[in-house]
Amino acid sequence: MGGKGKSAATSIKSKKTATNKKRKREDEDEEYSESEEPPKKVYDSDALDEKKGRTSTSTSNASPKKTTSPKKKKQKNGNDEKEFEDLELAEGQEVVGVVVQAPTTGRVPPGRISQNTFNFLTELKKPECNDRECRFLEPVYRLAEKEWKDFIENFTDVLVEVDPQIPHLPTKDVIHRIYRDIRFSNDKTPYKAGFSASFSRSGRKGIFAHFIPGNESLIAAGSWCPGKNELATIRANIQRNPSRLRNIISAPEFVKFFGKPKPHPKGERQNIFGGEDELKTAPKGVAKDHKDIDLLKCRSFAVIHRFTDSEVLDPDFKFTLAKVAKVMQPFVHTLNDMMTITAGTNTNANEGDDEDEADEDADDEE
Repeated sequence: MGGKGKSAATSIKSKKTATNKKRKREDEDEEYSESEEPPKKVYDSDALDEKKGRTSTSTSNASPKKTTSPKKKKQKNGNDEKEFEDLELAEGQEVVGVVVQAPTTGRVPPGRISQNTFNFLTELKKPECNDRECRFLEPVYRLAEKEWKDFIENFTDVLVEVDPQIPHLPTKDVIHRIYRDIRFSNDKTPYKAGFSASFSRSGRKGIFAHFIPGNESLIAAGSWCPGKNELATIRANIQRNPSRLRNIISAPEFVKFFGKPKPHPKGERQNIFGGEDELKTAPKGVAKDHKDIDLLKCRSFAVIHRFTDSEVLDPDFKFTLAKVAKVMQPFVHTLNDMMTITAGTNTNANEGDDEDEADEDADDEE
């Protein structure tokens, strides 16, 4: 009895132990199955190379994701919405500063001036438009500026054929800024009401073109208010031999464009005389009855020819301008010589002048 009982207990214990081991093994299997990764596929080397090639190609072809800055998003949203749609204005208030778009009609080929440019310059004459805070004419100005640059570039090609001394400079080195120098002026208007450019071999001696609507466009040449030393040199050359300058300003073609070669009775500008650029009395050291006192009174040596708006808008205006510049050319060259050659230098003198110099030398020897 005792042996059987022990055997039964041992059997029951063994069965329980087996059951516990089975449960433990099942738990371990379940835990392993949850953490175990799925089996990896095995490829041969060709398959791996082919897959790698496809992956790199698709990656390189994929375009990078574009991001839009908050500023651009704000601008885009602002353009899509109607401006001032829900804006409530108090009594007496109004919306100002509407941007005027550049004109799409009336444009001309390069080398011409259009009515659009004249219209823009006309607007600049209005105080409310000629203000640094006023930006609504910006697109119109950019179009007019480009048209002006194109015209100057084409005109320069014609001008250098008329006067070989004028260098073919880039347009940016020829045209003048539209901004006024208001540092020492009571007039604080920031912008000029016209476009201008100058052409010369150096300094202020040369041809100056200025285009203003209202029949005020002009072309000028010469030297405006030369320096003290330059002016003294010009006057010394006039006293020594004025014939070259007088012959040029008295030529029929020159008189046709610039007027008679003598002072105007009413003091108006005529030829190289008149205006504020002329002394009321003889310069210091010069006799009042000097035979060339009219030339010696001049403080500036310049001539001006004006054009009507219809002439400026003409398709062949650059050739009209070049025709006047051709008449100016001898005058400009003479001034260049008179401002750089001292009176004691023997150049282009007539026989009478040579005899006078010989007499002066003889007097010096005595």
